[in-house]
Amino acid sequence: MERVGDARELVLGYVDALNEVDEAVRAAIPSVERLADVLNLVHSRRISRSGLVGTYSYTVHGAGCRFISDNGTEVDVDFAADGSEIFDLWRLRGYGLRLPESLDVTDEDLRRGAVPAIASDRGATGMVQRRQLIPSG
Repeated sequence: MERVGDARELVLGYVDALNEVDEAVRAAIPSVERLADVLNLVHSRRISRSGLVGTYSYTVHGAGCRFISDNGTEVDVDFAADGSEIFDLWRLRGYGLRLPESLDVTDEDLRRGAVPAIASDRGATGMVQRRQLIPSG
């Protein structure tokens, strides 16, 4: 059961970190209304593919972006066509493994205790939206 608790802690930490990234980016770049706007800024060549925004370094990749805070917290996220933040178990686990006090949980721990939406309806890509990350129990 401790592993499920670790999975819940990891998911809540990821969501908090993603919220902090969102706030920092919007504060640093006033034209950003949502985090996915970073992709539009890169594609329109108004900002580079990698750099600094607020207290975060960022690197745009494919349909997403990796943000690393000045304290080393790393959040990797993709964006759906509608601009919503999406991620998978791999990204959640990677976040946990890179924490100062690493949290190593299995995909099954995440499915059982923290992200039931992934287990029940994750679509063809295996991605889940931020709003689906509501821990059960």
